[in-house]
Parts: sequence; structure tokens; C-alpha cells
Amino acid sequence: MTDARPDSRYEAETKGIRVRVRPRFLADRSGPGQWVWAYRVEIENRGEETVQLVSRRWIITDAAGKVEEVAGPGVIGETPVLGPGQRFAYTSGCPLTTPSGSMHGAYQMKDAKGRAFEVEIPAFVLETPGQRRVLN
Repeated sequence: MTDARPDSRYEAETKGIRVRVRPRFLADRSGPGQWVWAYRVEIENRGEETVQLVSRRWIITDAAGKVEEVAGPGVIGETPVLGPGQRFAYTSGCPLTTPSGSMHGAYQMKDAKGRAFEVEIPAFVLETPGQRRVLN
């Protein structure tokens, strides 16, 4: 896995749907006892069928081993439809009470015929620059 420098990217592809994630530490939003990251996600339909993102599930693990699951409909209030060759990108954030952690998950998608399938969100690290990496 690559270091979580600002130019780091994490990528996975499932059934022609490529998911790329780029995390970034937000020093200006972090403070005593709270570290905050933004992450940009790009979803690209490299397949031949139109698909729709229906829901998401994130697994967030902090450096102390605390695991939190976050699930819900769509992403940032949207359920984007992606035709072949189309992309959708969004930015979201994650606060932790430790200076490092990791995230991974899945998107629930459906194709034009209404068949549901899951798309992997690649695991990526959340690191505070200059801190020793501690992941569980």
C-alpha cells in the first residue's frame, strides 16, 4: 500500500466499476484530540451497462482499534447514474480521535435491469503527516 501523501491514490475495480480514493489530512480542521481528513472519491463506469449507486457502507478503524460502521443511501445526498464511460466524483470527510486510522467499504449498485451488486471501496490509510503509522 502507498503512503498517504497528498498525491496518494487507492484504487479497486469490481465488475467494471473503478473506485479511486485520495485522502488528505486537514490540519486547519484538526485540534487537540481530533484529527480530520478529507477524501475524494472518483467512481468510473468502465463497463458496458448503465449503473446507479444506491447506497454505501464504510468501515472506519482508528489507531486504537475502535471500529465504526457508517451506512446509508447514496453519497453526499445523491444516487448518481453512470452510463458507460461516465464518472462521478465527490469529496467527504472523516474525523478521528487518534492521529491515524483506515477506511474501506462498499457501494451497493444496481444495473439497468434492477440487479443489485456490490462494488469494493479500496482500503486506504488516514495519516497525520509526521506521525508514526499505527493501524489495526
